[in-house]
Amino acid sequence: MLEDILIPISFFATVLGFYFLRSRENLAMIERGMNPRRSHGGPRPYAYMKYALLFIGAGAGLALAYALDVHFFREMYESKYDNPALYFALMAIGGGTGMFIAYKIERNHLSEMKDDTPDNI
Repeated sequence: MLEDILIPISFFATVLGFYFLRSRENLAMIERGMNPRRSHGGPRPYAYMKYALLFIGAGAGLALAYALDVHFFREMYESKYDNPALYFALMAIGGGTGMFIAYKIERNHLSEMKDDTPDNI
């Protein structure tokens, strides 16, 4: 019975805490002469590419885990059980590989952009 009251109160307190902290941060930015609406640093052209490569890598990891589980491990050990650790591991490895590829692409593009800027500005 205590949980029925405690859960909504804790949810309300969390939302109120986030709102309070955000307003304090905005006030601190205004005091320093900054515009709080422009605090995100402008457009981020590589954000969607990072997410796309993360999900592509995770999906490829899941597909590889399924193929290994069905065609290799079940035939090898003749078991009817799934291998959940295999699915999580290959999904994490695939997602991490996708994020690493996104990092390399962004770093290469930013270094090319730095090389294209004239030195006399």
